Amino acid sequence: MTGRLVIIAAVLSLAACDPQELADKTIRRAADSVIMPVVSRDLTAGQAQAATYCLLDAASGAELQSLARDVAVEAGTLTVQTIRTIAARPAVVTCLTATGITALQV
Repeated sequence: MTGRLVIIAAVLSLAACDPQELADKTIRRAADSVIMPVVSRDLTAGQAQAATYCLLDAASGAELQSLARDVAVEAGTLTVQTIRTIAARPAVVTCLTATGITALQV
């Protein structure tokens, strides 16, 4: 009986999910997996994760989609340039400084 309740609750919670929200989260996760290896080249793991969050928060929807297209492949020149463009924004610089990152080499 308890197992059925868990399954019913899971189905109901999935049905309540907003498809657009689910798509946005999927794109953001994919973009995260593309940005993280690029910023990890010169940062510790913790710093790279913090920098990735700063970049993700400042990226536009179109930029996230562009980055997400490179999932499962090594970031190319255009992808690195997109990350550089996002990293140059004042909001990202402020976010990085707040996390103790003084320079981001991309």
